[in-house]
Amino acid sequence: MGEVTEMFGVNASQIRFYEKEFDILQPKKNKKGNRLFTPEDVENLKMIFHLVDDKGFTLKGAKDHLKNNSGDVKENQKIIASLERLKDFLLKLNDEI
Repeated sequence: MGEVTEMFGVNASQIRFYEKEFDILQPKKNKKGNRLFTPEDVENLKMIFHLVDDKGFTLKGAKDHLKNNSGDVKENQKIIASLERLKDFLLKLNDEI
């Protein structure tokens, strides 16, 4: 949980809240009850944060959008991630010049 909260810059309660609100988030729990997020869970969180924080969707709107357009949202998230990696690469290249 700590790594995920750090990755998104939010507190654990927000991640737990989204877990309750969005059916696509279902991290496994170990015997101690600690959440174990898979790469798919992290990608789903990225989609949720993108819709809610970046696009301004309400929670209900984000749920509906994910339900009706999950394929498009996943593809868009892959494109965004690829563009972010390209941006990082170009910024590093610019620093070296």
